[in-house]
Amino acid sequence: MVDKLFKEADLGDEELKRLIKTAELDQELFCRADEVRRRNYGTDVYIRGLIELTNYCKNDCYYCGIRRSNRQADRYRLTKEQILSCCEQGYRLGFRTFVLQGGEDGYYTDERMCDIVSEIRCRYPDCAITLSLGERSRESYQRLYDAGADRYLLRHETADEEHYRRLHPESMSLIERKRCLWNLKEIGYQVGAGFMVGSPGQTTENLIEDLRFLQELRPAMIGIGPFIPHKDTPFRKETGGTLELTLRMVAILRLMFPCALIPATTALGTIHPQGRELGLKAGANVVMPNLSPENVRKLYELYDNKICTGEEAAECRSCLENRVRTAGYQIVTARGDVAGFAGKS
Repeated sequence: MVDKLFKEADLGDEELKRLIKTAELDQELFCRADEVRRRNYGTDVYIRGLIELTNYCKNDCYYCGIRRSNRQADRYRLTKEQILSCCEQGYRLGFRTFVLQGGEDGYYTDERMCDIVSEIRCRYPDCAITLSLGERSRESYQRLYDAGADRYLLRHETADEEHYRRLHPESMSLIERKRCLWNLKEIGYQVGAGFMVGSPGQTTENLIEDLRFLQELRPAMIGIGPFIPHKDTPFRKETGGTLELTLRMVAILRLMFPCALIPATTALGTIHPQGRELGLKAGANVVMPNLSPENVRKLYELYDNKICTGEEAAECRSCLENRVRTAGYQIVTARGDVAGFAGKS
């Protein structure tokens, strides 16, 4: 049945709705998605070394634990030396992609970030540098790219204007978020977008709109995860996203975007003990162990009960390697560019 639905290159909305809402198709859907990922990537799973720079953020997104209005958050910023130390340790552990992620923190100016990026590029020329620092100007993105950044992650969260308004304050704009994504792509980044599954007010039609936007954008990376409430946000009493629907969306994304890099997220592992393994079996091919200093991991809390906050980087790496192997895949030491990527010009 899944093959029949995917016979056409572009599924209609009704076919997508059926896949999204029909649990009886899940096993067939997951098997088909796994076949597609194996055809493009074999059993390889790419690891990204996540370095969480700062939990300061100027934004006040209603779902996020590091939102500006959260007075309970214990704020921190990593220094350049701390960041480089994380990279050094990660490189020894076999990481060949570093992901520098943080809230939208004005402390990390273009000058500071370009200095950090260029130093990482100089020390580790064989590694990819991914940034996830939110919305910045096109000029800022260009400077960071010229300094040596390869990839940029910026989840759009929802492609529907009305739904976006429910999740964000008036100071934020879906139009601006999409403009940033297009700017990043035009500059030459390998771009990552994505959305939450099960966020408050989300409908099946919203999910289809997300898929249609991704078809337009054609990102190299697509990151999705279940919405998980945080106790210090306006959404603290909302119901979280489910494992079942998130896995279903991972599989649909794999079938719609055969060569995309799709992570089995920490959020999946947070809502189910085997969440990341199940994500891999549904078509994901990336995992992101944490390289941040152990003393700040619990402070970068976007949602409640985040896993792996008490492990050292080596423990995180070893644990994930075992989990990936048990699921039937293998972690590889490589940059892990999207299939068909010709290299940065």
